[in-house]
Amino acid sequence: MQIRSTVPLGRIAGIRIGAHWSAAVTVGLFTWILATFLRGTAGAGIIWAAAIVGALGLIACLLAHELAHSIVATRNGVHVERIVLWLLGGASELTDEPKDARTDLRVALVGPATSLILGVMIYGAAAVSSVFSPGGPVTETLVWLGTVNVVLAVFNMLPGAPLDGGRVVRAVIWWRSGDRLRAETAAARTGQVLGMTLGGIGSAEIIAFRDFGGLWLILLGLFLYSAANSELTLAGLRHRLGAITIGDIMTPAPRMADAAWTLDQLLRSDLVYTHHHVFPVVDQNGHPCAVLAWADLLRTRTRPHPGLRVADIARPLPPAAIARADDLLADVISRIVLRPNLDAVAVTDPTGRLTGLVTATDLALACNRSALGLPTHPSTNTH
Repeated sequence: MQIRSTVPLGRIAGIRIGAHWSAAVTVGLFTWILATFLRGTAGAGIIWAAAIVGALGLIACLLAHELAHSIVATRNGVHVERIVLWLLGGASELTDEPKDARTDLRVALVGPATSLILGVMIYGAAAVSSVFSPGGPVTETLVWLGTVNVVLAVFNMLPGAPLDGGRVVRAVIWWRSGDRLRAETAAARTGQVLGMTLGGIGSAEIIAFRDFGGLWLILLGLFLYSAANSELTLAGLRHRLGAITIGDIMTPAPRMADAAWTLDQLLRSDLVYTHHHVFPVVDQNGHPCAVLAWADLLRTRTRPHPGLRVADIARPLPPAAIARADDLLADVISRIVLRPNLDAVAVTDPTGRLTGLVTATDLALACNRSALGLPTHPSTNTH
């Protein structure tokens, strides 16, 4: 899952951390829930202070859960682009898929295990706190935080993608059958059933008990169903694309723009005489660093003038949009969504120099031709 418009928060263990604006909603919601739980344990000011600290502590626990996934993934050769905190918790954005079932299983299990360990540790801290302040706001906050971590561990082990339990189902079926497609399909279908079940429970809670807390279950169920449906679609796409690589569909030696060019140099270059809409932007070493579309010139926030540099107009190229020629097409499609006439995948050699380009048109054409049983790379390529 890729989440746009995030605020960078730095790095932990070399992994980039970001937060989507919806994470603030999560903090506010859990602050209110915890303040309600602590009612009567102390004065209003102390209760709200404890609730804020507890909600931020929960965010830290969610981050630890995702960090565990990401660290194990990187140690097993799976590249992690970043971790994003958002409305429904956290998400580790992997640019690769686990290469074998054992790695898949390790990455899936470590998150819930971390949450469970944190829950036990926090319960221990609550036991110590209860000796000095039984029933006080600190003790009750720790009890609440420990309980939420245990619930998080149990919930994440429910057997349906994209939850960790669904990853475990996928890994076990993949391990025993050797059939990755079968494993991904089974995990996605159980995820769909789980999403519908949670949505149904939430609806029943509202209708039968007039408890609008069921809206949270409905929202969660819709998210799980949608995510599971996307994974099912991706599994079918992987099956159709098979061993097709990025190199099979890329445009080799593409026309490129130099980041140091001025707008005047760009408009006087031979790029204006091509039929392409999107161009890779390279630095002085020939390494792709950004992407530029003609549409970017029309909506630039900086007033266009001849001395404006390409680097000031172009959009930074995310790590997920840089690939090698031998990368599987299905893996690249699973980690990035390209907007027509705006985005592209830059293909590099082992030294990081640009060797090819893949646009949204190329991806759509390859998928359509593959579904029809045609060669994925026609004789000509248009952008």
